[in-house]
Amino acid sequence: MRRPDILIVEGLNVLQPALPGKDGRTRVGLADYFDFSVYVDARTEDIERWYLNRFKRLRETAFQDPSSYFRKYTQVREEEALDYARTMWRTINKPNLVENIAPTRGRATLVLRKGPDHTVQRLSLRKL
Repeated sequence: MRRPDILIVEGLNVLQPALPGKDGRTRVGLADYFDFSVYVDARTEDIERWYLNRFKRLRETAFQDPSSYFRKYTQVREEEALDYARTMWRTINKPNLVENIAPTRGRATLVLRKGPDHTVQRLSLRKL
């Protein structure tokens, strides 16, 4: 069996603590196995703008694929498609960020803060 020296695990909720078991005992969460973790942080307004810009780019590229579920967003006016993206941000993505993702920031070993243009503005390293 191959065992890498470094294994990168990426995901929105990988730093969440484990929920207690039905018996009330503490369980082990995925992040409990990490030697080092990084949380990429940014202002919510910047993340929303990046999301909308990405949606526009995907509308012009990957969404054009006839087999894409999202193809329907290429068949309507851009503003209508963006209204959909804004609704998804407001009702799904932003609440998930605020309620589930952002609270895990304090569990990260390193918090990397990005600026509006994606440049790294600040690094915060927790004492190891």
